[in-house]
Amino acid sequence: MKKRLLSGLMALSLLAGVMGTGGSSSEAASSVKFKDVPATHWASEAINAAVEQGYLKGYTDGTFKPGSPVTKAEMASILGRLRDQPNSAIHQTNTFTDIPAWAKDGVDLAIQKGFIDPSDYKGKLDAGASLKRGEMAVWLTQGLATVDADYKQALSDVTNTVVPAKEYFTGKLAASEKNAVAVAMGTGLMSVANDKMFGTDRTTTRAEVAVLIERYSSVAKAKPSDFKGLNELRQVGLTGTNLSIIAPSYKKTPESKVSPTVDYSMVTDDFSKVRNKEIVTRTNYADLKIRNWIVVSPYAKEDDRSIYYPVFVDEGTTPNRGSYHSYAELELRIKDKMTQLQAGSLIESPTINALISPFTQSFAEYSVPKIGDFVNSKGEFNVKESVYWSKGLLHFDKELVTQVSLLSKEGALYDVSVN
Repeated sequence: MKKRLLSGLMALSLLAGVMGTGGSSSEAASSVKFKDVPATHWASEAINAAVEQGYLKGYTDGTFKPGSPVTKAEMASILGRLRDQPNSAIHQTNTFTDIPAWAKDGVDLAIQKGFIDPSDYKGKLDAGASLKRGEMAVWLTQGLATVDADYKQALSDVTNTVVPAKEYFTGKLAASEKNAVAVAMGTGLMSVANDKMFGTDRTTTRAEVAVLIERYSSVAKAKPSDFKGLNELRQVGLTGTNLSIIAPSYKKTPESKVSPTVDYSMVTDDFSKVRNKEIVTRTNYADLKIRNWIVVSPYAKEDDRSIYYPVFVDEGTTPNRGSYHSYAELELRIKDKMTQLQAGSLIESPTINALISPFTQSFAEYSVPKIGDFVNSKGEFNVKESVYWSKGLLHFDKELVTQVSLLSKEGALYDVSVN
């Protein structure tokens, strides 16, 4: 009788857990059925896998509570259990003063494994607070940087990138979380919700944690270069454009096709040479800079699509004659007065055209700044300085204009065409 009672208590202890603070054996957990996680639940497989591996546990009443939020202390303890995660080469000490006794070892391990950097905090982790998605992205991408130094480099490369999330376009994405959000999105580790928000201030649920642990394990086994989205984000961060990834046939225009009056030594296919530089315009209504230039193929499917496709393009939208979509983030400083039509004369190019912005539903849902935000009902700009995204076409048909030529006032000539 005593043996039977002890066995029951042991089984019960394996099932017990407060918000995932304990572990369980694979053998015991594999038979667990949670009454609030039916097979049809969107995260059921990930939850079962996380429980079987001992990263999360259920409750004594037979529930898992998939929608309950996870605290920082709980998440740190879960990350500390990841068996394949190496220790960081940089030894850091747990200096937090607000860690409950049950979580101290877990937080220690999460720090050792590179997920948490105590120097990011001022002595307190706020351990009992619910973990927000922005901070989750920081922890997970710091873990990836511990696994592979190129992930650490990626976190640096995306500093100046365009992040395909609504918070970025509305200016509400904190600089302290931007790089982590970019890498998390670029690897597919995390994504935006239906409202196009990444949700940096939203809490993370137990079901989401189970899915994230599964995804993290997969991403950590891959190379950063394996992720097209991350490659784009890095390229935009470093150069200002994703052209070489989306349209690699566009290369530096041969000398024979450049005007003989041009010093060819000043011609470049490095967009960073003209990025954020004042561009020589055909008319003198405004000073113009190009912050970023995004190219999107409307023909690519699923994983081959640009990470920026959902931001700018509605499903099934295709230009004529095999063209790609072209979107430029323009910065204008109007000298006196200017109309929308006159803006179109600044650069007479089918590819980078200051006249119009995208008018897709996707563009509106992401709240991307558009020219209409800065002109009145008469089509006149009502502000002297504006930043918005324009819409153009990148042609491949050589009967059309394929050459993209931008001359900075400093002398660099960015000139590319289909080769």
